[in-house]
Amino acid sequence: MTERDLPDQYLDGCAGILAEVSATGRRLTRDEIASRRSLGEQAADAGYGLRALVSAHLSAARAAWPGTPGSADSALAAVQQIVDAFADGYERAQRQAVRQEEAARREFIDDLLYGRSDLGRLAERAERFGLRLSQAHAVAVAQGPAAYEEGAPVPRRLEQALITRFGNRDVLLTTKDGRLLCVAPGHEDEILPYFAKQAHAATDGGRVAIGRPRPGPGGVVQSYEEALNALELAERLELDDPVLHAADLLVYPVLTRDRQAMSELVHDTLGPLTNARGGAQPLLDTLTAYFDSGCVAAEAARRLSLSVRALTYRLERIHKLTGANPADPAHRYMLQTAVIGARLLDWPGTEL
Repeated sequence: MTERDLPDQYLDGCAGILAEVSATGRRLTRDEIASRRSLGEQAADAGYGLRALVSAHLSAARAAWPGTPGSADSALAAVQQIVDAFADGYERAQRQAVRQEEAARREFIDDLLYGRSDLGRLAERAERFGLRLSQAHAVAVAQGPAAYEEGAPVPRRLEQALITRFGNRDVLLTTKDGRLLCVAPGHEDEILPYFAKQAHAATDGGRVAIGRPRPGPGGVVQSYEEALNALELAERLELDDPVLHAADLLVYPVLTRDRQAMSELVHDTLGPLTNARGGAQPLLDTLTAYFDSGCVAAEAARRLSLSVRALTYRLERIHKLTGANPADPAHRYMLQTAVIGARLLDWPGTEL
């Protein structure tokens, strides 16, 4: 990338500022400095190199400098060559250092999240990346409509937001399998909720799950897996919450721990719904909406875009087919547990 390839937008206003500053001798204003900083960030995000940027600005300085060729112009031309050569070497060294650092960081993160390294050695390496694994940590995982990689604009914005809010508090922000991850000390109660809020906005309404604080190097793996399981449960259960806490979803792993028993409950309780006209799915959706709305018929009807009378008819049909009355507290727990099991087992789409 040469200065001729650099769009004029990254030099916008530069010539005017240089001309006025050279004529008056004043310093740049705060707004002028902010505008240059903003353009620099935009150029970096667009992938333009430091050498082309510096060279283009020096060319602009030469064009704006008063005087005749052979004086200031010649001096600035030499300065331009010097800076260009310096920046070239700088970029080469920086790229090599970044590649080495990224490789070491990725290897550490993989070992941390999968527990594939000696725990003592892992704890030593963790200090290099700002973590003290002797204490408890919790992990938050954010999933959006797109896959995210290290160094991309979204992770950078989140990292900047965390640093601005909390400074350096042993927080690790990274990506894994296209998701955003934040590892924070377990006793810092504000960090992960703040990350969840920022990540939900940055990912255009993505979902965030927060694992429970766990002690030691192995605790990061456990908290990470809890957060992943929470995201999977939310998708299967079609939960609407943008932020999920693994501690609030502990009942679901308990329900699915004995898959055979859950399959039998779903089959025996809800199996008769397959005999209904249109199959079991419409009636299963009715039960789901009814229980999710706190067994309030009017609210369940609104969610299903039905009249209350139509909803009541469906509930009566369920009662007739299954022998269990959704409105009866004695039957409600069994039916609701079976409905949750059906959603976890993807029934009736998947045969039990």
